[in-house]
Amino acid sequence: MKKDLISMEDLTLDEVKDYLVTAARVEEASLEERVKLLPGRIMAALFFEPSTRTRLSFESAMHRLGGSVIGFAAKDATSVSKGESFTDTIHTVESYSDILVIRHPGEGTGRLAAKESFLPVINAGDGSNQHPTQTLLDLYTIQKDLGKIEGLKIAFVGDLKYSRTVHSLIRALMMFNVTDFTLVAPESLRLPAHFMRTGQPGKFTFHETEHLEEAIRTSDVLYMTRIQRERFPDILEYEKVKDSYVLTAEMLEEAQEHMRVLHPLPRVNEIAYDVDKTKFAGYFPQARNGVIMRQAIILKHLGVSI
Repeated sequence: MKKDLISMEDLTLDEVKDYLVTAARVEEASLEERVKLLPGRIMAALFFEPSTRTRLSFESAMHRLGGSVIGFAAKDATSVSKGESFTDTIHTVESYSDILVIRHPGEGTGRLAAKESFLPVINAGDGSNQHPTQTLLDLYTIQKDLGKIEGLKIAFVGDLKYSRTVHSLIRALMMFNVTDFTLVAPESLRLPAHFMRTGQPGKFTFHETEHLEEAIRTSDVLYMTRIQRERFPDILEYEKVKDSYVLTAEMLEEAQEHMRVLHPLPRVNEIAYDVDKTKFAGYFPQARNGVIMRQAIILKHLGVSI
């Protein structure tokens, strides 16, 4: 029976830990070992929405495992622009490949594709809903950088309303017994209330603030996000909040020595370039970890051990 990766909420803690273990094995293996794992296998990367890191890291991951990639990077380059339905595209492309990786602006499209296709389906982001592969690489990065995940204090900054990355990662961190969250956002971009209703009253603390400095002093991980212009129905509302938070190197003088700044990227201006040269900057290693984790994901969903 095929296995899909659509939402972090579909996974158990043991399953999440298994992805982390597999990623560590991938990183330990030599390139010569990895490239022999998937000869002749084909991944279809169907990106109906623009992407740099997710699409290219998936393609790099597949090539480094010895496989091949087909697909597209924009819906305008497909028959969707001629009126073909999403499901017809899925049924067509599954005939050419062994695994589907799909990004789409519509919420729920990953699950719809999984329902329609007989191939394993990996959700590479569906609107503002879920981004499980980003979450898994974030967890892997945190574990590598800080030596653990359990019990850390995590701050999320910026667009907490529309960020599928934030939505997925908060759910996953709860599974690891992370109970202390600081949420830094303008009022119009606060985390939706249902993410704070956990069914375990008193276990999780969500401290909402509009002051970034407070989060810097108290957090083990500062997770910055971009204010996403494409998610705003009204461009004037975007203009009001686009520069709400800008992290600079000077602001990090009060951070704990071990603190890491992460960001799913792309950044616009929410992290100043002078932060890049500080010991706190973890976002480019985080991006490199994307190839490692996505190799692990592809292997697991094609049933290949390493």
